[in-house]
Amino acid sequence: MRTNAVILAGGEGSRLGVLTVKRTKPAVPFGGKYRIIDFTLSNCVNSSLFDVMIIAQYRPHSLIEHIGSGGPWDLNRELTGGVRIYTPYKARRPSDWFTGTADAIQQNFAFVKRNNPDMIIILSGDHIYNMDYRPMIARHLEEKADLTLATIQVPIEEAPRFGIVGVDEAGRVTSFVEKPANPPSTLANMGVYLFNLQVLDEALWFDQTNIKSSHDFGKDILPSMVASGMRVFTYPFEGYWVDVGTLSSYWRAHMDLLCHPPAMDLNDRSWIVHTRTEERPPVSIRQGTKITDSMLADGCVIEEGAEVYCSVLSPGVRVGSGAVVYESVVLTDAVIEAGAVVKRSILDKRCRIGTGAQIGEDSKESEPLLAMVGKKSLVTPGMILYAGATVGTDVIASDFTSNEVNRGEYIQTRRLPNEI
Repeated sequence: MRTNAVILAGGEGSRLGVLTVKRTKPAVPFGGKYRIIDFTLSNCVNSSLFDVMIIAQYRPHSLIEHIGSGGPWDLNRELTGGVRIYTPYKARRPSDWFTGTADAIQQNFAFVKRNNPDMIIILSGDHIYNMDYRPMIARHLEEKADLTLATIQVPIEEAPRFGIVGVDEAGRVTSFVEKPANPPSTLANMGVYLFNLQVLDEALWFDQTNIKSSHDFGKDILPSMVASGMRVFTYPFEGYWVDVGTLSSYWRAHMDLLCHPPAMDLNDRSWIVHTRTEERPPVSIRQGTKITDSMLADGCVIEEGAEVYCSVLSPGVRVGSGAVVYESVVLTDAVIEAGAVVKRSILDKRCRIGTGAQIGEDSKESEPLLAMVGKKSLVTPGMILYAGATVGTDVIASDFTSNEVNRGEYIQTRRLPNEI
């Protein structure tokens, strides 16, 4: 039985703030050296699924550059399998920007069914998890299911963010409600769907003809299939899984990597998370530094007397003499100059924190307000950014009107696009 994978990677990810101003959510860096989509792609190849289609939409350029021909994932195949990326296009028949997850599949269904697979596994490109899809495929065949969806137990306070599933003793789905205000249970939909090809074709066609539909799997396709009595089963997943759809969950997922033991072991050689990496020199750590419970990628330079606590530093990050980085996520080639203090913050690529600046605050909250600095922005020497303050992308010294940025305040560049 042949199974092809489709990864939905078109999300705008607006709740990730400045991290997604210039890139789609699946292309956001994660864990020091990866992109978020690397985890789903690696799950596919580690599960022996080598025919992968990626459907992109919002700002796909960095995603396309990152994936390239698929070499790092052994997906640079020409005759059979491989990875292909599709974006919205104009055709003779009606087509436009995707209106929902189901519409994204429907508009590309001619490509989805290419090579005539028996089953299609539909995945999200913006989740952090390691999962072998082969046992799920085996359960799907054993139950003679029309659709199998992966589920996970979540805390009751988080349940309103997810589709909530009701099941009988055999694991057959008896109810499905998308993001309920008062969740009837804590069994959540993971956004991993395994369809028989013919069933998917019919479900999409029926949904496309429904003028009241929002053309979304969670809102429309799944509830309709359950209500009509189709054989919909769950595959319970018990590993680590997180939807990094908010700044808080993105930050928390990084902190989870620094636990003892880590919530997800990136050093597990039996399940390698593949990625595209550039050549960087080894980490350089100078005399008198203090580094505790942190992850430092290649090319990082930690100057004399600097301190790094419970933080994740991406390739090429420089931490100046006497600077302090605490419970923060710092992306590629960011520079933290001498004496600066960065606490519970997220710094995007190639930003620069000036000498003696103070970014973010320590707090006793488990889900703190985070300070944010966008891509290629400059925070001037001595500047103070309080928790919950945001500096957008491409900000320069003249964009600041004060030496303090208060909670909830957003500083953005006043330059025109052709001046950046």
